Amino acid sequence: MKVLPGAVLCIQLCCGRFPFSLSLVFPCHRYTMAKRRRFMALLGGALSTSILLAGCLGNPPSRSGAGSIPAAPLVVNPELETQTISLGFLPILEAAPLVIAVEKGFFAKHGLDVKLSKQANWGAARDNVVLGSAGGGIDGGQWQLPMPHMISTGALTNGKKVPMVVLAMLMSQGNGIAAAEAVRDGNLTAELKTSSPGYFAKFQQREGRKFRAAYSFPKANQEFWIRYWLAAGGVDPDKDVELLTVPTPETLQGMKNGSMEAFSTGDPWPSRIVRNRIGYLAATTSQIWPVHPEEYLAVRRDWVDRHPKAAVALLKGVIEAQIWLDKPENKALAAEILSSRKWFNVPRQVLEEALKGQITIGASAKRQANPTLGPLFWSSDRGVISYPYKSLTQWFLIESLRWKFYPGTLDTIEQAKALNDTVTRDDLWKLAAREVGVPAKDIPTGSSRGKETFFDGVVYDPENPRAYLESLKIKR
Repeated sequence: MKVLPGAVLCIQLCCGRFPFSLSLVFPCHRYTMAKRRRFMALLGGALSTSILLAGCLGNPPSRSGAGSIPAAPLVVNPELETQTISLGFLPILEAAPLVIAVEKGFFAKHGLDVKLSKQANWGAARDNVVLGSAGGGIDGGQWQLPMPHMISTGALTNGKKVPMVVLAMLMSQGNGIAAAEAVRDGNLTAELKTSSPGYFAKFQQREGRKFRAAYSFPKANQEFWIRYWLAAGGVDPDKDVELLTVPTPETLQGMKNGSMEAFSTGDPWPSRIVRNRIGYLAATTSQIWPVHPEEYLAVRRDWVDRHPKAAVALLKGVIEAQIWLDKPENKALAAEILSSRKWFNVPRQVLEEALKGQITIGASAKRQANPTLGPLFWSSDRGVISYPYKSLTQWFLIESLRWKFYPGTLDTIEQAKALNDTVTRDDLWKLAAREVGVPAKDIPTGSSRGKETFFDGVVYDPENPRAYLESLKIKR
């Protein structure tokens, strides 16, 4: 690029629907190479900043369509210790309450300006919460369990302990195990013993390698679901298949190129795999464990300790968003909002079908429209979804013991109970629920949801987790 001294360079950029111009004036004095290099550095910075502002990286909200909602004015609440918090999210349905609370103004209504930051993957979220917002990271956000517990112990953070607090469950169900088109002949279903006896051994004989099953982050929700599914079908996940960690955005390509045969993840990814005819939905997590615990809202303990009233305001916004999301008449608008480039960048129809429980399941592509199999944000036949039952958060730690995931850190049931009592906190949720007007009958009075029964008949009694572990045939 050749520019004459004293000239004005006007660059017009078009990014999506946001064209803009950038004018740069060159000085009239001698234009040396050093100055030219300095100018090019400034130009790069200016362009990067302008592109960010214009939305080339997907940051600004969509300004058209049904999802366009004017920014809600922040209601100043002088009682709050702070008006801001930075939360991370990943673009799966578990993040919907956080996004909706921002877009519909539920956070702003309670005096909180919530900065939502899309995370590249779960590892990035972990690293950013270690930094904290003061260090350019995040204060908390959406998490697979038991990530907050293990970040608290330093087991996931190279020994650096960052105590965290689990405040609410964001969603139940809405996850699935997708199988690749290449293994449609296996007819994989929730009931592997019935639908696909011996298939994994036959696959290895045929392909000369083990069946590959993937998830987005190790030793957390999505690995637990695929392990439970396999083990319930008599398949040892450590011996009979190869387990892989694959970032969610690489799912579609991985299925296409044959680098994996199954993937456990949250919607909209299983739905996209089916819609794009890359594979089929073998099982939903709602089949494995109806109304199961999924991902949670968790925040650094130091933030909560300094800002208890702001933490209650945060929970108020989440609760109101979950109530809103659960109403059938809001599903279409929710899908429109979430589909935007700023949030999920996923076709609206895919999200709407997922939110409504409209799924295509099995190798035979059976179409179902059953909201009880889809994501649940607020109410269920097992009570309020949002409440952080300690009996449910404890299960992830007990399951970690099953597979010996954290030797030296988590080795006994007693350690699991003590850690869970330290990290999972329900008092702030109850306070927020009362203040936001949740009926008393919907506010749990205890920290246990009682016994849980899985699809294979196994019972998890939170009062006797040892019996649960002893009942499992495949474990380490």
